Amino acid sequence: MDIPNCEDATSALNLFKVTTIQSGHTVLLRLPSGETKGFKVEKDATVSIGRVGSFRANELIGHPYGLTYEIRGKELTVQPPRTLQEVEETDATNELINDGEFVQPLTLSEIEGLKKSGVHASDIIKAQIEQHANYSMKTEYSKEKYKQRKEAKYSKTFSTVEPTIYNVCDHWFKKDQNRIRDIRPDTLSQILNLANVRPGGRYIAVDEASGLLVSAILERLGGEGRLISICDVDSPPAYPVMTLMNFRKDVVTKIHSSLNWATAQEDYAPVTALTQESSSEVGKSERHRIRLDKRKNAADTLLNAREELFAGEYDALLIASDYDPLEILQNLILYVAGSGSIVVQSPFSQPLTELQSKLRLDPSYLAPSITESWLRRYQVLPGRTHPTMNTSGSGGFLLHAIKV
Repeated sequence: MDIPNCEDATSALNLFKVTTIQSGHTVLLRLPSGETKGFKVEKDATVSIGRVGSFRANELIGHPYGLTYEIRGKELTVQPPRTLQEVEETDATNELINDGEFVQPLTLSEIEGLKKSGVHASDIIKAQIEQHANYSMKTEYSKEKYKQRKEAKYSKTFSTVEPTIYNVCDHWFKKDQNRIRDIRPDTLSQILNLANVRPGGRYIAVDEASGLLVSAILERLGGEGRLISICDVDSPPAYPVMTLMNFRKDVVTKIHSSLNWATAQEDYAPVTALTQESSSEVGKSERHRIRLDKRKNAADTLLNAREELFAGEYDALLIASDYDPLEILQNLILYVAGSGSIVVQSPFSQPLTELQSKLRLDPSYLAPSITESWLRRYQVLPGRTHPTMNTSGSGGFLLHAIKV
């Protein structure tokens, strides 16, 4: 097996994905509360992010990802990166604190007045701390948490999130995990690892996870290789996850093609596009001729994708679908090369257990096994490193087998 050069793969990935924010990109913004939201950045437009404020999109265009900004009026100022500081332990405890109604004499109307008068968020937080009756009695850790809660409430800062598949998957899992079939970032990494997805590889994907699987494969390919996705719609699907990846469309078109279940059948008879205009079409408008050219190009693209699929010798088949996985395998396994990997994902174990029992009886499959990923997040801070109190129950189940 040829091992791709790391430097070449990195340069290809940089050509595949633009490293700076451009007009037309959908950018993930991390808000002070820790929540991430996607916003479309268009030249000369205004981006509104709720109570945090609004700003001109031109302020972001051309900047790299990962910077933190503060909104002042309609303009943005880049903030320096924050550093972690050690928290000194003291003898203070929280047992005598009674957070009653009159602990904070600064009223909501007074706070709103400060905000409208243009007082900076840090000054508002400072005023709340100074007037808090029990603040000095809190432990140092409680004081830090109090500051963080107030910053999340009043701060007008945000950070741009780099559109890596990890960040996008984590965003979608927190936003609506059912849309991506409960695939957590750690589960997605196992899928790519089991399928040995790499630059220059050739893969078939059945993706009903809003395009998460297709996006992950395309990022791993880095502009080199081939991917054919099978879906159940006539036109190429509009994957919502892929819009956040900001891939270059010209590169994606070269390495990715889409077929539906009908066109993926060898006995399917596609409608042949007209290669020449008939005599009745002579003299038609330019718009009509452009429409005919588009139909012909679409027909040629479909024909080429079918020929590539039927030629076979693909490195792996990746499935994340609600359809019966056994029927999908029976339709597509012919096009997977020997020693190729089969990876099937499901939010539930039962479909994969039934599939495993059937594959064990078929000598064409080697070592079908089922795994469930487990993830425990940790808070990593000086003196405060511990597991988070809440975690997701499951990231789904995976079945992996090798074609003999």
